[in-house]
Amino acid sequence: MGDAVRVLEEELGAGMDAEDTWRAFLRFGRRPFGVPDTPESDGLLFQYGVYAFDGPPAFTLDLVRQFEIVDGGGEYDHYVQVRCELRYESAPALEALGAFDSWFFHGAGDELDEWAARLIELPVWGTLRSFGPVGVRVYQERV
Repeated sequence: MGDAVRVLEEELGAGMDAEDTWRAFLRFGRRPFGVPDTPESDGLLFQYGVYAFDGPPAFTLDLVRQFEIVDGGGEYDHYVQVRCELRYESAPALEALGAFDSWFFHGAGDELDEWAARLIELPVWGTLRSFGPVGVRVYQERV
């Protein structure tokens, strides 16, 4: 897991739009990492809305991979999240999208491709085609 940010950055490349970033994130989401054998040990989060994660509020497409970390006895200790945030300048069309989030967990019965197919049908993609992100941030945090 120590290399997760680097792996995601390699998948992302440079100069990508939201849909390219989503496809790169899904490639990253398919890569196996050593995680505990528990139902929510490896999850993907797709969310968007107006957030102030780091700075002033901005419309943000936030793609997260979350790993469960356990202690020496195999008990839950904390989560590590590897995040890719695409930030956009404020615009009424973006704000009108509101907020949305959806989780996927490996091994929970759903298939990653089915989850991704449902999300690609959301109206956010058509709206984002008219805007380019003004900032992209890839980082890891403990939560």
